[in-house]
Amino acid sequence: PFNLNSTVTAGIVSAKARNIHILPDPEGGSALESFIQTDAAVNPGNSGGALVNGKGELIGVNAAIASGTGYYTGYSFAIPVSIVRKVTSDLIEFGEVQRAILGVSIREIDGQLADELGLNDLKGVYVAGLSDHGSAREAGIKAGDVITAVNNVQVNSTSELMEVVGQQNPGDKVEVAVNRKGKNHVYNVTLQSLKRSGTFGEIAEQYSGNDQKQLGAFFADLTPEDKNRYQVDFGVKVIQIAKGKLQSAGIKEGFVITHVDNNKVKNRDDFYLIMENKSGGVLLEGLYANGIRAYYGFGL
Repeated sequence: PFNLNSTVTAGIVSAKARNIHILPDPEGGSALESFIQTDAAVNPGNSGGALVNGKGELIGVNAAIASGTGYYTGYSFAIPVSIVRKVTSDLIEFGEVQRAILGVSIREIDGQLADELGLNDLKGVYVAGLSDHGSAREAGIKAGDVITAVNNVQVNSTSELMEVVGQQNPGDKVEVAVNRKGKNHVYNVTLQSLKRSGTFGEIAEQYSGNDQKQLGAFFADLTPEDKNRYQVDFGVKVIQIAKGKLQSAGIKEGFVITHVDNNKVKNRDDFYLIMENKSGGVLLEGLYANGIRAYYGFGL
């Protein structure tokens, strides 16, 4: 747009594996966000250009900026070359991207969750749930486990885990290290294809994409550990909050929804069915792990 050809800008890498929530179902479905964050100027004219290091080696492809104006304001994001290489090779060989998944619903570990689980640090990624016939469940991984590494690569965020798995193909075997109640375990997982998985992200897409974007959240059935911790045997747990109705209403991750407009919520599918037919004002009732009951209202 500035009629400037062959522009070169410079900056530093300030973060890796950054998730900026620009894809429809970040952290827990099929979306793969693991950007390199830099302060190199990126504008509409050079987005899609190469991000290179001091040796001239390609390390990423510029893809996004954080801005309220549409022009660079200090934050730019690039797709790592490891993901670019995987995508391009798949397109050449198969004509489409081959997405491999573990079949888990995941969330990052914050201070509150670490306290609930009795963890000494914030390392790893929490397994909030598993798909019914997914690779992780078949290998022996359980809801409540903390994934610490995949193929000996340490993962401390959902985007790091998604990036490592996203570089694999369906049918590949990976070693997944988990911490389960203070004990370390390693499982050999044969990855499945995203198209055949039936993951939480796909279920969420089946439940009206527009409504899912409005709510801005992902949900999971209660595990036996959840039922014991919350002292409730029904409901659906909010495992991921992004921009949307729930965040605006003040709902936090970890909230268990037990009733919608005084209607009992048995599980995740029941919640989706109830919400599918809702319009106008909605009242959610539920509780947090500390036992505090809460009520939240919002409009659809």
